[in-house]
Amino acid sequence: MARTYRSTFFWRLRDRIITFMLTREMGPPGLYLLTVPGRRTGILRTTPVAPLEDDDGRWLVAPYGPDGWARNARAAGRVTLRRGSTTESLVVTELPAVEAAPILKRYLAEHPRTVGAYFDVDKDASLEEFAAEAARHPVFRLQAS
Repeated sequence: MARTYRSTFFWRLRDRIITFMLTREMGPPGLYLLTVPGRRTGILRTTPVAPLEDDDGRWLVAPYGPDGWARNARAAGRVTLRRGSTTESLVVTELPAVEAAPILKRYLAEHPRTVGAYFDVDKDASLEEFAAEAARHPVFRLQAS
């Protein structure tokens, strides 16, 4: 069974260090700070994310399950991505399982060490198996607002 939530001290400390680095235009390539208002309080919440990008578009994957940012993004319908001084306001649309499956497969193939334990399939599984995973790992299409 895959783990469902990353709540350890290590993960929280790691996120704070990455957040500090990304606000200063440093940090690993491909990472951004996602900011979204809380669905109940409206307080802005920020977390590091690694969106997928290619010629077909941009997507946000919730690799650790539908944790806070994914539920908040679903409720708000829009998010902000930031890296250093560059900020983008984007509309998010959750994909149905059939459309999310190839995105999830690609995400797992690109990040097997960091998120592999949170999936019940491996990177070589069929698209049908990834479609079944989509309920546990929401995928959002990012579009300019």
